[in-house]
Amino acid sequence: MNVTEMKKRVRDLLDDREAVMLAHNYQRPEVQDTADMCGDSLGLSIQAGRTPAKVIVFCGVHFMAETASIVSPDKTVLLPRPDAGCPMADTITAPALRARKKELPGVPVVTYVNSTAQVKAESDICCTSANAVAVVKSIQSDRVLMTPDRNLAQYTQRYVDKEILLWDGCCNIHDRLTAQQVSRARASHPEAEVVAHPECRPEVLDQADVIRSTSGMLDHCAKSGREAFIIATENGILHQLRKQSPDKRFYQASRNMVCPNMKLTRLEDVIEALETMGPVVKVPEDVRVKALAAVERMLAVPRD
Repeated sequence: MNVTEMKKRVRDLLDDREAVMLAHNYQRPEVQDTADMCGDSLGLSIQAGRTPAKVIVFCGVHFMAETASIVSPDKTVLLPRPDAGCPMADTITAPALRARKKELPGVPVVTYVNSTAQVKAESDICCTSANAVAVVKSIQSDRVLMTPDRNLAQYTQRYVDKEILLWDGCCNIHDRLTAQQVSRARASHPEAEVVAHPECRPEVLDQADVIRSTSGMLDHCAKSGREAFIIATENGILHQLRKQSPDKRFYQASRNMVCPNMKLTRLEDVIEALETMGPVVKVPEDVRVKALAAVERMLAVPRD
């Protein structure tokens, strides 16, 4: 089948299975174009939970499918590529976090949603890259432990008076971007505004004109009066940015900003998942309830 035929086959199967297809902004363009919804992991999971669909097909990485299972336990969650993992999520485990909590009695744990269900279940509250500052400000403690992304924690530290203890994890794709690469991109496109993700290194964020989450980047660039942007995040988002604002120009901060895990899912994989109704991601109920509590505490925090 060619791409057009595969897209039609996916849409037919989605109808047959009463399913909804979600695609993260970093997925392959043809996967994004076929999906019912594109966005960030938590936003997609929440939207899917509000639909009448019985099945969620999550085109992303494993922790994202887990998040969908956490918020929609009554739905079947399919992950077309179960080998699509997240190196940042792998930098922390529930046993390791429990051990660290014993060393820091009484210190609240704020965990980035880019983490496993088991780690969320060991946390007091979750955060996203968009609301990390508001979440940490909401906590009634002078010290917090932020896991697992040290770069997001250092970004948050700029805006809060509390002491933030770091977990030594990161997104290897964002962490590899250097300040020198951003400088070169700006020199090549001096008219462009640099928009960076908080998962980038502090020295990269120092060079940014705007710092936003993936969904925040889409919103900012759509509303901005600027006509050109250098995007410092995984390059898959350029597809959505160009679709949303075809009259504007978008440049990569670096050609190396490509996540191989995010690019694993193909339309063929989605077709197979819907035909076989697998692989299924299901979070055990005892873990799900604790993880959901951490997510719900985050959702209750007013935005800045």
